[in-house]
Order: sequence, then structure tokens, then C-alpha cells
Amino acid sequence: MSLFSLIAALLLEHFRPLSNRTPIFLGFIRYAQYLERHLNAGKDLHGVIAWCLAVLLPTVLIGALYALLHQANLTLAWLFGAAVVYLTVGLRYFCAPAEKLAAALRDGDPILARKLLAQWSGHSTGEWDSTAIARVGIEHTLGLAHKHLFGVVAWFLMLGPAGAVFYRLAQVVGQKWGNLDEAEFGRFGRFAEQAFELVDWLPLRLSALSFAIVGDFEDAVYCWRTQAETWAQKGLGIVLASGAGALGVRLGEPLPVGGDVEFRAELGLGDDADADYLQSTVSLVWRAVVLWLALIVLFTAATWVG
Repeated sequence: MSLFSLIAALLLEHFRPLSNRTPIFLGFIRYAQYLERHLNAGKDLHGVIAWCLAVLLPTVLIGALYALLHQANLTLAWLFGAAVVYLTVGLRYFCAPAEKLAAALRDGDPILARKLLAQWSGHSTGEWDSTAIARVGIEHTLGLAHKHLFGVVAWFLMLGPAGAVFYRLAQVVGQKWGNLDEAEFGRFGRFAEQAFELVDWLPLRLSALSFAIVGDFEDAVYCWRTQAETWAQKGLGIVLASGAGALGVRLGEPLPVGGDVEFRAELGLGDDADADYLQSTVSLVWRAVVLWLALIVLFTAATWVG
């Protein structure tokens, strides 16, 4: 049942992608802001209570609804699972933007490429050359593929629709509350940030392993083992280092930002990034998707036979 729900959701999301800010997503953001305004008194306990209301409560409700549907009608349960995955995955966040950016770089239009990357990533790109644009584009593609696809699917496979909702909500509040200024908002957001690190521990490594298997395995594992810890966000560094090694491209390295230089560790081996490597990154992600689906098919078939 999970296999069919997942395939249906991915196909629908690929051909009929939702907008980046759906009413459900905006409604949850308003709900999270309401909790932060009314429960934040600067203490760890307040952050724990708010996280439970923002993440655990919807997860339990979705799990209970799915269980009821599963008891009543398997078709309804299948449709519900597909709908939940459709609403929580996000191929739209990285596939089309990465391909547009690669096309602009391939056409030799750095002005358009800087504009596209700035809109997509939120970075200030005014001083970047084509190599830097491609490099950051590859990093953004790998990171978003993990957060908006493989992380969601991993938890969906573990807990069904409730798992997909759990991962997505934990990721959203971990990012929003974790970035709150502690001097102004106290320790309210610390638990949400730490909780998502635990939630994401296994999916990060599954994503990195997937990139290694469908790419250059030896270089991917080498970069993962020797370079991931040097990245500022160590969890994300696992995915980026493995992806860079799998592609045979160099990522990271310092970037000019606002007249200054932002230090970033070097990831990967091989050549400088360019439009072709950015397009290859999208292909790498799709090969990893095929790998996941193939493994799910084998596991499902083995379960049926057993």
C-alpha cells in the first residue's frame, strides 16, 4: 500500500506540482506563529510544549485518521496516504529551478543565472561568477532533495502518512524556531532545533548513501568520511560531501558576500562546477529516487511472497 501511495504522489507532484506556499502550509505557519507568541516565555519547557502541539499533535491526528481509514476501506487509506505525501514532498523546490539555472549558465547569461539563484536560494549573488553560481546551485539542489524528498519518504516508509507529516512539521518548526535570536526570544527554539537533528539523523545518512550508490561510490564514501565534519552544518555536510564525491565535482570553497569573503570548507573531488554538473545533479537525484523505488518494490514483493 505504501508503494502505490508513494508512486502516485511522486507522479502527481512531478506533473502537477503545487505552489510553494499552499493554504495548508500557510495555515500551519500561522499556527506555529500563534504558538510562539502565546507560549514563548524564554524557557526550554515552553519550547517543548509548543513543539508537542505543533508537531506531535498533528502527527497523532493524521496517524489516527489513517488507521480508521485503513480499517474502513483500503482504497480510501491508499488515497489518503498518496494525498499526504503529495502535500509533504517537494520536487518543485529543486528540479525545475535547478534545470532553469543550468540552462541560463549554459546559454552564457550570468545576469539571469544570478537572478534565478537569488530568487531560489535567498543568497546575495551579485559578485559571483559562473563557477560559484553552479557550485551553490548544486549544493542547494542536493540539500533540498534531501529535505523535501528523501527525508519525507524515509519517515513515510517508517510510520506511513503520520511519518511524512512528522518529518515535514519537525523540519519547518526546527528551522523557524531554531533561528530565533536567543538574546531576544530566550531558549524557546532550542528544543525544536535539537529535535529535528535527531529526527533527521537517519534520513541524512540514507540520502548520502543513496547518492554514493548511484554515483561514484568510492569517492562519495571518501568525501563523506573525510570532509563532512568540516562543513558548518555537519548534518548537511554529510549529504553535500557524498553528493560532491558521487558527482566528481568540487563544492564549498570561499564565496564573496557583500564585499567580504565567506569561508566555506572544500567538499568533493575533481572538476570545477558548471552547468553540466548542475544538470548531472538533477540526474543523480532521479537515479536515487529510482533506487529507492526499486528497493521498496523488492521489499514489498518479498513481504507478499512471505
